[in-house]
Amino acid sequence: MTRAIAALLAVSVVAAAGAQAPAGAPEVLQLRPNIHLIAGAGGNVVVQSGGDGVVVVDSGSAAAAGAIVAAIARVTDAPIRYIINTGPDADHVGGNATLAAAGETLLGTRSSNLPATFASRAASILAAEKVLTRMSAPTGQAAPFPFPNWPTETFDTGRHYMFLNGEAIEVLQQPAAHSDGDAVVFFRRSDVLVTGDVFDADRFPVIDVARGGSVQGEIDALNRLIAIAVPSVPIVSREAGTLVVPGHGHVGDQFDLVHYRDMVTIVRDHVADLIKAGRTLDQIKAAQPAKGYSPRYGSETGPYTTNDFIEAIYRSLVARP
Repeated sequence: MTRAIAALLAVSVVAAAGAQAPAGAPEVLQLRPNIHLIAGAGGNVVVQSGGDGVVVVDSGSAAAAGAIVAAIARVTDAPIRYIINTGPDADHVGGNATLAAAGETLLGTRSSNLPATFASRAASILAAEKVLTRMSAPTGQAAPFPFPNWPTETFDTGRHYMFLNGEAIEVLQQPAAHSDGDAVVFFRRSDVLVTGDVFDADRFPVIDVARGGSVQGEIDALNRLIAIAVPSVPIVSREAGTLVVPGHGHVGDQFDLVHYRDMVTIVRDHVADLIKAGRTLDQIKAAQPAKGYSPRYGSETGPYTTNDFIEAIYRSLVARP
């Protein structure tokens, strides 16, 4: 992360503190004049606001949903119009129902003269079609998420787009990366790229092979993000470039994406070489192919360890035809 971005976040923290947020509330950081980051509520939540209303990227955890609604209210009194999900994980979609109920559809507002079937509708929830598949279940089976949390709009193309608050917003599907339902969101005028869990500043990428993720898809997605982002270039006394918001952790830039992509590629290649040498999964784990990166991204305990990352790469590679 460049010093300019660190300075930006330091200023934003001071500004957020001036808003007198309640103790223990999620932290609100201003990234651009109309773009805010809400941190500390599960996955990172990004809010774009303006005359057309509010667009929210990811909704955080269910437990923090009320606090997220309150945090958005501290930023703007405009209604929530859209919630865009970057993937199917509970810390990114858990607050969907609460945030949607607090918002209003673009078709009308609760105070309009439209029929009640339109005027009372909640904000729309947009996601890749596979996210709906992962959140729902076939008839007769229990779904992992309650119905109000499910996406109300889905897409199954490489690119979905909208224009709100004077800005083009691109939602770009990333097949078979962290999962098979990943999408990244690019606010083109603001030059802010929201990556979801394709890029995680706090840990190795969670490659969920059981839900369609793959190491090659992860690398492909990172390459696409690198191609979209413009690197920070010094201009007199400041730096300017695309702000990259990861699924978790600090805001970065294109250089952070390049480092992360290179890390995943190097570890993937080490694992591939060990597979070619006939090593078993246990032997590969013992060889510690991610050792050089473990102090920064790894963990020996918790829900996703360094060994989990190595195993995901291994299973992804051996499953390839």
